[in-house]
Amino acid sequence: LKCSPIISYKTQLEFKKIIPEDIRCVPEWLQGTLLRNGPGLFKVGDTEYNHWFDGMALIHSFTFKDGEVYYRSKFLRSDTFKKNTQANKIVVSEFGTMIYPDPCKNIFSKAFSYLLAAIPDFTDNNLINIIRYGEDYYASSEVNYMNQIDPITLDVIGKMNYRNHIALNLATAHPHYDDEGNTYNMGTALMRFGMPNYVIFKVPVNASDKEHKKPALRKVKQVCNIPFRSTLFPSYFHSFGMTENYIIFVEQPFKLDIVRLATAIFRSVNWASCLKYDKEDITLIHLVDKKTGKAVSTKFYTDALVVFHHINAYEDDGHVVFDMITYKDSNLYEMFYLVNLRKETHEFIETNKVNFSPPICQRFVLPLTVDKDAPNGNVVRLKDTTAKAVMQRDGSLYCLPETIFEGLELPGMNYKFNGKKYRYFYGSRVEWTPHPNKIGKVDIVTRKYIEWTEEDCYPSEPVFVASPGAVEEDDGVILSSVVSLNPKISPFMLVLNAKTFEVIARASIDASVHMDLHGHFIPTQNTIQRCFYLDGYL
Repeated sequence: LKCSPIISYKTQLEFKKIIPEDIRCVPEWLQGTLLRNGPGLFKVGDTEYNHWFDGMALIHSFTFKDGEVYYRSKFLRSDTFKKNTQANKIVVSEFGTMIYPDPCKNIFSKAFSYLLAAIPDFTDNNLINIIRYGEDYYASSEVNYMNQIDPITLDVIGKMNYRNHIALNLATAHPHYDDEGNTYNMGTALMRFGMPNYVIFKVPVNASDKEHKKPALRKVKQVCNIPFRSTLFPSYFHSFGMTENYIIFVEQPFKLDIVRLATAIFRSVNWASCLKYDKEDITLIHLVDKKTGKAVSTKFYTDALVVFHHINAYEDDGHVVFDMITYKDSNLYEMFYLVNLRKETHEFIETNKVNFSPPICQRFVLPLTVDKDAPNGNVVRLKDTTAKAVMQRDGSLYCLPETIFEGLELPGMNYKFNGKKYRYFYGSRVEWTPHPNKIGKVDIVTRKYIEWTEEDCYPSEPVFVASPGAVEEDDGVILSSVVSLNPKISPFMLVLNAKTFEVIARASIDASVHMDLHGHFIPTQNTIQRCFYLDGYL
């Protein structure tokens, strides 16, 4: 692949030191481990995945200690990984690659396979993100399975099934953490007694019991249920918003066809084809009180859109404000089929420029109280935004967003400001290349934009780490792992000044590194000390 190296599943890197190239050093205050997750293996034996999001998970760790950086990578030893490697071929289906059982050679055996798969048992190839529940860390995707990992050795501790603790078939890989360290997340209950629902749940910060090896999910608490707008066509969602007092769930018209999902094998289609976008529909916005679990009675809605990533949300003078990256269609997923990514850049651009809609950062504002006599029907009273909420005859509010910036995805921010009024966000610049080749910073107040880029280099999503005792929101560093198509440029860890985007240091990695998706920074001294003890550095 031109976009991501194909790595042997037998390859893994033990803990090794990587040396900063620049004479300026990595800040000594930067102490912790950055875990990164993403697809890393696309071919097993003579079989190959169809989609970039199907590749078997490869986890990287970058440990920062006293101005030095140490690196390790390891394939996630999931059940999927074990089955595929033992068979020396792909035998477990992924969302873009459906593997049909050997008996599926005639209509009768296909019907039998359909009956077995009426409730899909999804893969546990958790390649999207790293989630913390209590003190436990999990490689996660969007299914009911997760794999708990040791954040130092990257070994799998055990496989976790949400359904053993809460009735869920799907769950997001983008949870939220409040100031106390509690974790909030959302999932979808497709098959359960009663009507299917979206489920918001909470895992307390003190839920882990390592002494007795009890998982944090055993203390999961359901916050609320939200009924599907359409019973057989629930909305797909990849993330959600959270303020101090509210959960924001955007029920978009990018929908999962449950009947098609349940009959995917019988119809000889992959699970990805079960997602459909209805551009004629509306987008509902649900606002739920975190403490009571009750939804605000006002109906908020906007035009049809597709959203994968929320940026941030906060409350301001009787309003809930939330920012997210939106699209006009659902074609983004189609672009990442490997047959597309292998095209030359000019061919890739020519193929996709007509159908691809750019990511747009948009701000929505939801008034908690409504002045029915507001001029022009707009009930938003905030002066620092052009976003509107227009009263309709039936009492609902039609929301018109403000566009903040166009062309950034994989957004990140100073997480200290999560759920609070903020000024800056960071992201990967999306232009006409198969993968982002820039990372940028947006000042929401001034609308100024700065970026880092280097020829033939492709950075991962930017991760912000605050300086000790920082008061200003952008006082800290940006971390990004960078790969290159140029064989003369080794992969490297990039450290930027978050204020100016000037390079502080870069540390080269003498190994194959893939383009990844998301990650988690663990700023704990105890974790670092254990890491060095295990590998003989102490």
